[in-house]
Amino acid sequence: MIPDKSAPIETCSGFGQNECFRPADGRLVGTFNLDIDPVVLSAVIAEIYDAAVDPAKWTRALAAACRWVGGAQANLFWQGVPADQIGGLYFYNDDPQYTELYLKKLAPLNPVFPAVLFQEVGKVMTFHDLVPLAESQETAFHQEWVAPQGFVDSLTVLLERDASRFVFLSFPWRGEAIDITARERLALLVPHFQRAAAIGQLFVQHKDTESALTEALDRIGEAVFLLADDGRVVFANTSARRVIDDGKLLRARHDRISAVAPEAGHALDNSLRAIKSGASIGTQGSTITLEETPGARWIANVLPLRDGARRDVGEAHRASAALFVRHSRFADPTPLEALAKTYRLTASEIRVVEAMLRISGVNAIADALGISQATVKTHLVSVFRKCSVNRQSELIKLVAGLGPARSDQ
Repeated sequence: MIPDKSAPIETCSGFGQNECFRPADGRLVGTFNLDIDPVVLSAVIAEIYDAAVDPAKWTRALAAACRWVGGAQANLFWQGVPADQIGGLYFYNDDPQYTELYLKKLAPLNPVFPAVLFQEVGKVMTFHDLVPLAESQETAFHQEWVAPQGFVDSLTVLLERDASRFVFLSFPWRGEAIDITARERLALLVPHFQRAAAIGQLFVQHKDTESALTEALDRIGEAVFLLADDGRVVFANTSARRVIDDGKLLRARHDRISAVAPEAGHALDNSLRAIKSGASIGTQGSTITLEETPGARWIANVLPLRDGARRDVGEAHRASAALFVRHSRFADPTPLEALAKTYRLTASEIRVVEAMLRISGVNAIADALGISQATVKTHLVSVFRKCSVNRQSELIKLVAGLGPARSDQ
């Protein structure tokens, strides 16, 4: 089968020959043959899940991912709108001086923001997918951060997003251009990084006593079950007990957990059987959709507790698997995101519009974005043309009209 190169590669599975699907409709878009060692890949995935349990191991996990994917360094961070809302989470092989410079000064000058916030979660992309090389080279961000470090591009993926948080994984690149193999290698890791990011805050490292760990898990807002080999519940925190009492997603008969939806039930049973037998899920875990509606999705993550740092958590409760149930509500698009998608604005055009909404005057916008006044005017002319408006006041009114509909109920 010839891969559809225009389709985003978000979800891949298997070793050697990897089937990749569109997330929207699940349609198979390509089969890619990677020259990989499944043992090495499994070890990288195991490092990622160990970091989910023990945050001190994130740098080690990023190092393993960087060796697998390529790139000069690996960075895990969050950013919002405006772009000065940013925080570094974990880094591997970064230059602390430039990291501090980015976090404290240059983040608002990064030309891929805010457009990158509007990309599909899990989509593997590069810096130059959003901003052409020639255009990016004119920016202050390139001159002060990219060029001095010798970067030629960056491989990036949006791991999580909600109404107020965007979590990114990036691999700045030196040397040759990023090729399709690097993208495919990162695509193999994306679902595991997403699961690890989702559960990373669930375990607080209270390992002295079982009661301390129980107290820590009971304070978590999301549902957490610790399960024996046969699916028997050996621990359920307060949120988990509410899920069982509700009975819409999961149920417990004779203390054995099962999913209400038949397909989810089969997937959960298969995951627990694989964990019991020591099959490949032993390091990778699995994700199961318990229920999905147009606006939200209930997801269960099954994670083995027999490997690495996770073993201590399981031993505290004589459990072999952890089951996390979380509610993933789809965030409504912001007015700026709606404008960008409706009128097909480029990343640079989105950036200028975002600045225009909070800064008055072409000179001030140019200074804030680290580009020339002529470039600002060029982008505004293009935006006006695409949006069929003639002046900034009309554009601002158009953006305001794209906000979420209000209900008087």
